[in-house]
Amino acid sequence: MTDLTPDQKARQAWLSLLAKSPPAALAEHCDALGTLPDHTWLQPPETGAVMVRGRTGGTGAPFNLGEMTVTRCALTLETGEVGHGYVQGRDKSHAQRAAVVDALMQTDRANEVRRAVLTPLETAMIAAKSARAEKAAATKVDFFTMVRGED
Repeated sequence: MTDLTPDQKARQAWLSLLAKSPPAALAEHCDALGTLPDHTWLQPPETGAVMVRGRTGGTGAPFNLGEMTVTRCALTLETGEVGHGYVQGRDKSHAQRAAVVDALMQTDRANEVRRAVLTPLETAMIAAKSARAEKAAATKVDFFTMVRGED
């Protein structure tokens, strides 16, 4: 497998963030950008299924876990940048917004988009992850063994 360039890693990170973001949150932050640019569909939003695979013990033999519904699309801006959106579920507008943000991140508006959309989404995701970890930590039970004196 080839190593990714820093630009490819950055794009991979924002596409992952867009795919995992709640649709309502992405819509809210996209609204902060104002009117989204006009685009032409390369692949209009379509819903399908992908096979989710797992590995025994996390590292063992792969197996098919089941199918997951995804919606995907591809578009191009009038300036030529191509954006892709893959999201879990059937929300076509979520996939469209993800694709538009992906395309805008490749333009000179990238810093504006990062500030208005990606940074708030990432902050919310980190906060939610931290809250889940705190909730789980509150239920942690430490087991220990007492020496019974038989030895």
